[in-house]
Amino acid sequence: MHTRAVSWLRHRLGRAVVLAYVLALFLPGPGLWLRRLHLLPLTHLTLHTAPLLLSLMLFSAGLQVPVRALGRLLRHPKALLAGLVLHLAIPLAVVPLVAFLLRRTPDADGGSGLLTALILTVAMPVAAGATVWTDKGDGDQPTMVGLVLASTLLSPLSTPFLLETLAPLLSGGYGQVLVDTGRLAHGGFGLATVVLPCAAGLLGALALPARWLRRLRMTVTPLALTGSLLLTYVNASGALGSVLTRPRPLLFAAALAVAALVCLLSFALGRAAACLLRLEAGSASSLTLACGMNNSSASAVLITASLPDKPHLLLPVLTYGLLQKTAANRIVTRLRGDPAPPAGP
Repeated sequence: MHTRAVSWLRHRLGRAVVLAYVLALFLPGPGLWLRRLHLLPLTHLTLHTAPLLLSLMLFSAGLQVPVRALGRLLRHPKALLAGLVLHLAIPLAVVPLVAFLLRRTPDADGGSGLLTALILTVAMPVAAGATVWTDKGDGDQPTMVGLVLASTLLSPLSTPFLLETLAPLLSGGYGQVLVDTGRLAHGGFGLATVVLPCAAGLLGALALPARWLRRLRMTVTPLALTGSLLLTYVNASGALGSVLTRPRPLLFAAALAVAALVCLLSFALGRAAACLLRLEAGSASSLTLACGMNNSSASAVLITASLPDKPHLLLPVLTYGLLQKTAANRIVTRLRGDPAPPAGP
């Protein structure tokens, strides 16, 4: 029953994400309530919904790791190493170009607000949801899982490095905010919300008996998929809740344009790298998806923590999240029909 429900939800994931956005637009109240800190009854502990849901998603991703397949991946790591290098290189190549273009606009801060949101998106690890698209496109699942896992475990180092390197491109105080956010990602937030849940899932995949592991996956996987949709709704409520009451069409248009440009360039550079490396179709699909699919949920949580007074900056993050899923759907459909490139000498 659980397997059937998960399969049903995965095949309708794109429509479910759109529905979450629509609900956030027209019914933002519950999402805005969930975004707040809540004191647990009879305790002095507080509950923050968004980091909790993000941790659940990453625990589920670690739990799905095919350990034996990862062993084979480590013996043939070309696609994995290329993905990790591109994960650092693409933001350093794309963001300065976008910053230059935004400086040509009449925005008083040179688009630094939008750019801050996009930097926080492209600096995040590979989205755990990329494994779903890899599965739909008959891609190389071990390579994708390896990229999700490796980029997540490295994120307490890679994310602060990218944020501090790109901070000088910003003005109006956003550069210092980005540096402070990098310290937050390097500290308790990155450890408790990103690394530990993923490592716990990986430990479960390694240590649990097969029967227990299967039962745990059957329980956690549908919860994680549902949590992913709920997190999308919670984050979208913060950004879209005021759209109807205080419409900002120029901001929406700018967020859409910037997110589309960054998303297109990221996928294009990933595809170009796959062609240069002459990867077979499955690995090429996984590498391309990994380059364009960043964990926008994590960046939304970071923005909420570091810029709670600027919920409109979630708009480009949410736009990027929707665009990357749309692009992923087209890419897996296209690459699935491409013949594998000839092997290199």
